[in-house]
Amino acid sequence: MAMAAPTGSAAPVAPALCGHLALLLLLAVPAAHGYSFPQQHTMQYWARRLEQEIDGVMRIFGGVQQLRGIYNENRNLFEVKENVPRKLVEKVAGDIESLLAKKVRALKRLANAAEKFQKAHHWQDNIREEDIEYYDSKADTEYDDPDGEEIEREKSNSLKLEFTDDANFKTKVNYSYAAVQIPTDIYKGSTVILNELNWTQALEDVFIENRKEDPSLLWQVFGSATGVTRYYPATPWRAPNKIDLYDVRRRPWYIQGASSPKDMVIIVDVSGSVSGLTLKLMKTSVYEMLDTLSDDDYVNVASFNEKAKPVSCFKHLVQANIRNKKVFKEDVQGMVAKGTTDYKAGFEYAFDQLQNSNITRANCNKMIMMFTDGGEDRVQDVFEKYNWPNKTVRVFTFSVGQHNYDVTPLQWMACANKGYYFEIPSIGAIRINTQEYLDVLGRPMVLAGNRAKQVQWTNVYQDALGLGLVVTGTLPVFNLTEDSSDRKNQLILGVMGIDVALNDIKRLTPRYNLGANGYVFAIDLNGYVLLHPNLQPQIINFREPVTLDFLDAELEDENKEEIRRSMIDGNDGQRFIKTLIKSLDEQYIDEVFRTYTWAPIKSTNYSLGLVLPPYSTYYIQANLSDQILQVKYFEYLLPNSFESEGHVFIAPREYCKDLDLSDNNTEFLENFIALMEKVTPDSKQCDNFLLHNLILDTGITQQLVDRVWKDQDLNTYSLLAVFAATDGGITRVFPNKAADDWEEEPEPFNASFYRRSLDNKGYIFKPPYRDAGYRELDLENNTIGILVSTAVELSIGGKTLKPAVVGVKLDLEAWAEKFKVLASNRTDRDQLGTRRCDPLTSCEMDCEANNKDLICVLIDDGGFLVLSNQEDHWYQVGKFFSEVDANLMSALYNNSFYARKESYDFQSVCAPEAQSNTGAAPRGVFVPTVADLLSLAWWTSAAAWSLFQQFLYGLTYSSWFQTEEVAGDSMEARETSCIMKQTQYYFSTVNATYNAIIDCGNCSRLFHAQRLANTNLLFVVADKPLCSQCESVKLMQAEVRAPPRDPNQCELVDRPRYRKGPHICFDYNATEDTSDCGRGASFAPSLGVLLSLQLLLLYSSASRHPLPPAACL
Repeated sequence: MAMAAPTGSAAPVAPALCGHLALLLLLAVPAAHGYSFPQQHTMQYWARRLEQEIDGVMRIFGGVQQLRGIYNENRNLFEVKENVPRKLVEKVAGDIESLLAKKVRALKRLANAAEKFQKAHHWQDNIREEDIEYYDSKADTEYDDPDGEEIEREKSNSLKLEFTDDANFKTKVNYSYAAVQIPTDIYKGSTVILNELNWTQALEDVFIENRKEDPSLLWQVFGSATGVTRYYPATPWRAPNKIDLYDVRRRPWYIQGASSPKDMVIIVDVSGSVSGLTLKLMKTSVYEMLDTLSDDDYVNVASFNEKAKPVSCFKHLVQANIRNKKVFKEDVQGMVAKGTTDYKAGFEYAFDQLQNSNITRANCNKMIMMFTDGGEDRVQDVFEKYNWPNKTVRVFTFSVGQHNYDVTPLQWMACANKGYYFEIPSIGAIRINTQEYLDVLGRPMVLAGNRAKQVQWTNVYQDALGLGLVVTGTLPVFNLTEDSSDRKNQLILGVMGIDVALNDIKRLTPRYNLGANGYVFAIDLNGYVLLHPNLQPQIINFREPVTLDFLDAELEDENKEEIRRSMIDGNDGQRFIKTLIKSLDEQYIDEVFRTYTWAPIKSTNYSLGLVLPPYSTYYIQANLSDQILQVKYFEYLLPNSFESEGHVFIAPREYCKDLDLSDNNTEFLENFIALMEKVTPDSKQCDNFLLHNLILDTGITQQLVDRVWKDQDLNTYSLLAVFAATDGGITRVFPNKAADDWEEEPEPFNASFYRRSLDNKGYIFKPPYRDAGYRELDLENNTIGILVSTAVELSIGGKTLKPAVVGVKLDLEAWAEKFKVLASNRTDRDQLGTRRCDPLTSCEMDCEANNKDLICVLIDDGGFLVLSNQEDHWYQVGKFFSEVDANLMSALYNNSFYARKESYDFQSVCAPEAQSNTGAAPRGVFVPTVADLLSLAWWTSAAAWSLFQQFLYGLTYSSWFQTEEVAGDSMEARETSCIMKQTQYYFSTVNATYNAIIDCGNCSRLFHAQRLANTNLLFVVADKPLCSQCESVKLMQAEVRAPPRDPNQCELVDRPRYRKGPHICFDYNATEDTSDCGRGASFAPSLGVLLSLQLLLLYSSASRHPLPPAACL
């Protein structure tokens, strides 16, 4: 418990006054050894000495004033340009609109051609595989079996193509052909597939023509409702090492294009008759059904027997986003079979869910998906009450498992409610039967004709073929044939898609003229970011789209919520706000001012925003028309000048098209110099703005060396280095040898010290970061430096800008000694040890003479230790202070010196967590008993065939044979996406000075805290803890993996973020033919095949390794 006495504040109540007096008495009473805790005025005096020393060093070596003079003297070499936010947003939005419009034209051309080709195609019953010529993209793909042996390839009539490397696609391609991908579980020799291959072959000419018209086009893809994918240009399929599970019909971009948004309630029969394998099939079916939903859809899942109840904490329909679906999938595991079946309870629950109008939902297609093992009740009274005569809710029924029940009631339910009946006798039927309902939902779209041909743009996702992050424009393709009665066909043929790489969109946005802290972003109707500097997903081989909300990409506040809402609504606007931001290294929080400007990108569902700090309203544009001066300044980039002028790091920017980038700055500089010997800064293949600014800043920072740094002795002030970094991309470190220990980013815009210096006034200290696990530091062999930096603010013609940051690097050990002297009672003339105190002569303790009794520290605004008078603290410099003195840091936090901000990083990766298989009953493999094996009837039964399919699909479902889901393409456990919880501390708005007592039970601990003016430092003086009662709970700052259900999705869904679905809905057409409403499925395998495969199952069930999910396209 801490009793606080803030300076200058009156205590209106008696208890507070008593506490204040007690503190004063404790401060005044000398300790037994003759020393007393320093008085407040003494510590304020020490603080002023520290402030003066820091300011003096920065004035002498920082060269802020001198650099201002250099810029003014070179005023003829640059112009001051203005960033006009509204004009910038308007231009970039227009450029992006034009880019996407070109893709839309190609997309529509493809869709129209596909419908024309299919209508003209004559169905061939006797078509043979050898009649079709095509490139099978998986023909050249090698697969390994789980034991590491190469699997013999299936014989293929695929064309043999040659491929060449292509920079645009980042892989080998062939522009003369398209490629075909057919899902593993589809027989490529079937009549349906061969006819599909036949008519889609004509698309190749359209693909090629599109590319001739727009050479920037990337993947052009037709995803067929039969499962066939034809894409251009041809390239071998990038499959995992095991079984390839890719099926275009299950990709979010296909689902989005094939149907309107959905409100879905899944009800699962968990009566006593549903047990063992049947229950397992139902759980897996729900998994797969959830994977057919996108962020435009809403869903809830319930189980029922005599009563219905939700399987999770969600009490109503929730958005089918990644995190909500994860909750459903986890909770479905807990379903247990018991009781009796009451269809009425399940359907009444589902209809009530769909009729709830007090929640956010899709408000388009409404459907109920019921999974059951069978029953006799048709619950006609429920349908009459809730759904007839309009039949606005479609009912899909799924008969699961092997049984002898009459399925007529289930068929009747589906047919009477515009739905469809499916059978799932075994796991092999799950994937196909949980996605075919989309064909039914597509009927109103097909019947609506051209009105339904709406181009939609997807969320961001990772391309399966190596393009990186992309968005896809989609357009449905309809079957235009008619039957003998001239009735329209109501089947969707598939979805056409064209990819656009995010990097191509980013190239249209301004970057370097916005400064280090300015940026462009874009969001979609869900509030997910399309562009944002914080959109950096760490997992590159995942199945789900990248769905980072704007309010998760930044620190959420009311202003940003309103900006997000306005953008989703398609409005334009501008707002100047005060907000919190994280530093680039995510260790600090800064309170800053920003101008947000936004406008819609026309003809798309995206909105564009621009964020600009006040000091980035203006920027420098160099104009080095004097070629002699260009050469002179350029020479200061040559390594032979570094010894006298300091080492130069140049930002690894794309200065010219032919410049080879490198992560090694020395190598990059060599590449840059070599190119500059061949071209001039005014060359058309170079970015003249970047090059001129780089060369100008090279010359300006060299003049700083000549005028300031060369004439000073750094050792006199215990400095390891001085430096300057600029917007133009130059970082100059002096002397040259200091570059050996320089650990900051060569790109100033990516350097935390640079960006923070721009946003904060005064001198910004940055100690070397040490995590909690750091234990040892050899100070004799490692010279540790502390960066101190400040921005250079110019005012030219009434225009304010910050084009550079300058600073020094302090020698930790030397400045720790200097810190003790400055926070002591002796003057420069005093010698250590000349003062004497005894019990009769009271003396105040200080940070030098009494370092055994008094802790004196400088802590920065993030709570990290910068300097200490304790030698055993030196190796802990850069650690969060709670790791050094938990008791004192807790007191500082409790007395409001620091505020805390907690947030989540939804883009992290983590090592897979070890899980026990004992709790994963739904994923266990059933192994028959000895009695089963001895029974011929068992071997010929559907159960045996079901087990074979269990084995086959166990190879494809990583979750079937084991508990841990493994992502990746090897047998080893891979890193997985996860949520990390971040905690940052920052200065709160309190008085500059503060005294307090930490009550430790039988003894107390005094401390004083004082903000140092014009810095980001807190000066703290405290008694050393003398009693064990002073132990405190350690404040945590390190990033940690968020525990399960944190953040709490159950609470978040009750306050959903604002969003909008697609503006048009196709869920009803009066001419829809609903007579095709269900079918069964059967397969009669041979006894010999079953016998051999079951033996293989028995062998494999104990040794089979899991296989990965498919990559995304």
